Amino acid sequence: MGLKEKLHTIKEKGKGKKWFPAFEAFHTFLYTPNETTHSGGHIKGADDLKRTMNMVVLALIPCLLFGMFNTGFQHFLAIGEPVAFLSWEALSLGLLKVLPLVVVSYVVGLGVEFVFAIIKGTEVEEGYLVTGMLVPLIVPVDIPLWMLSVAVIFGVVIGKEVFGGTGMNILNPALTIRAFLFFAYPTWMSGDKVWVQGAVERANEMAAGADVAAISGETILGSLAQGKEVAYSIYDMFFGFIPGSVGETSTFLILLAGIFLIFTKIASWRIMASSVLGALVMGLIFNGVVNAGWITESSKFYSLMSTVYWHHLIIGGFAFGVVFMATDPVTGSQTNKGKWIYGFLIGFISILIRVFNPAYPEGVMLAILLMNVFAPTIDHYVVQGNVKGRLKRLKAKTA
Repeated sequence: MGLKEKLHTIKEKGKGKKWFPAFEAFHTFLYTPNETTHSGGHIKGADDLKRTMNMVVLALIPCLLFGMFNTGFQHFLAIGEPVAFLSWEALSLGLLKVLPLVVVSYVVGLGVEFVFAIIKGTEVEEGYLVTGMLVPLIVPVDIPLWMLSVAVIFGVVIGKEVFGGTGMNILNPALTIRAFLFFAYPTWMSGDKVWVQGAVERANEMAAGADVAAISGETILGSLAQGKEVAYSIYDMFFGFIPGSVGETSTFLILLAGIFLIFTKIASWRIMASSVLGALVMGLIFNGVVNAGWITESSKFYSLMSTVYWHHLIIGGFAFGVVFMATDPVTGSQTNKGKWIYGFLIGFISILIRVFNPAYPEGVMLAILLMNVFAPTIDHYVVQGNVKGRLKRLKAKTA
């Protein structure tokens, strides 16, 4: 009798029943799912929800590794001691700052999941496998770990468990966590001193009268929102050698991850394509307004409005949000036509928020959360439209 069978026997006898969900979580993560089909008209597949989640985590690993190198690279660049991007100095600093974010995200998030599973007597749900990796990649590198812990607890409990757990939540959990951080601790999530490691400490030391050099950690969107010129090339912006959230800077790696998720049929290409289309349309509209002379250079919206429309795709967190969070199968639209509408509005609204909200020049988070709420409504009207269309065709045939 194997270990699992012995524990099942113990469970049936009532001993250790409360802790059985914890064992099941570890066992099914490493081996086979707890329940598989054996007979009847079922199609047996080699994957389950855990394997699907693991594939998304695998797609995120390059972004995580790049973020570690970029964290160190941006720090040394800001203090005037530049090092090679692929250097031990950059990586060691990146590991020191980013790895604790990953550990805290998983320990706290999975801890909450385990507690709820034991209380409810159900299996530990797999959804946090991806959320736990997403969270460290969408926050500033200097975010205090206790703030991250509080946000993760809020996101898991309020953003998911109160709705019934994985598959029942209406908002993307990772974005719920980021939204909590943004509104609860805005000074740690925006401004020009949070995106490069050490910038916040230097700013505090200067405020206290210490004789230290300042570190600028401003993102491209932050510079544009203040009417400043962008000092980075298209090459830097596309490959990710810029300040920003840990895993959001490299559009190149995010693009490769998107292709991988589409190829493995985990993410919807319709949502990705329509989101890009929506962003390009909104960008073109703003460029048209500028070219028509309807807005002057003195306007606070001019810099972002005049940004070349396709540049919006490679700055900020737009690409990361579209590939990894807009395509969430739980909170996104389910119908094919609905996915086109849902994605287009995410891209369209993202650029709209970027331009007209200078205090928060990054709109993809709010756009995705907004469309998460409207996704069921979009699918409802798509289905109703299909039903009405079929009824019309039926009447035409019988007439």
